[in-house]
Amino acid sequence: MIRDALKAAQIEAMKAGDKDRLAAVRLILAKLKDRDIELRTASQVPDDDAVVVDVLQKMVKQRRESIALYEQGGRAELAAKEQAEVDVIEGFLPSQMSEDETRAAILAIKAETGAASVKDMGKVMALLKERHGTQLDMSKASGLVKAALG
Repeated sequence: MIRDALKAAQIEAMKAGDKDRLAAVRLILAKLKDRDIELRTASQVPDDDAVVVDVLQKMVKQRRESIALYEQGGRAELAAKEQAEVDVIEGFLPSQMSEDETRAAILAIKAETGAASVKDMGKVMALLKERHGTQLDMSKASGLVKAALG
C-alpha cells in the first residue's frame, strides 16, 4: 500500500535529517488525513490506494500550476521549491502510462463501447478512469479521448 510507503518514508526522512523531504511527506500525510475525514460521511468509500493516488495527483497538479505562476512572476527560488515537492510526491505515484499506452487503451474502449463521436466522450472517460485512473493524468487523457472521437 502506498500509505505504508509514505509512513516509512516519513520515518526514514526523520532519521536521515532530510528536512525538505520530511516536510513534503508530512504535507502528503496531512492531505490524506483531510481526505479520510471527508470520506467518513461518504456512502461509498473507494479503495485506499485509489484515494491516495487521487490526492497525490491533485497535489502534483496544484504544484505544477504554482510553478508556472512563479516562473511567470520571476520567482525561480519558489518554483524550485515547488518542483522539489513535485519530485517527492511523484515518487509515491504508481508508474504512469505512456501516451502510446493511453491511446491504445482509449482505442480499445472506443471499439468496445462503439463510441463514434464526441457525444460518447463521457462514456469513454468513465471507463478509462475506472480501469486506468491511478495510472493516468485524466486531464491529458481527456484531450486524447477528444482527438480519438473527433
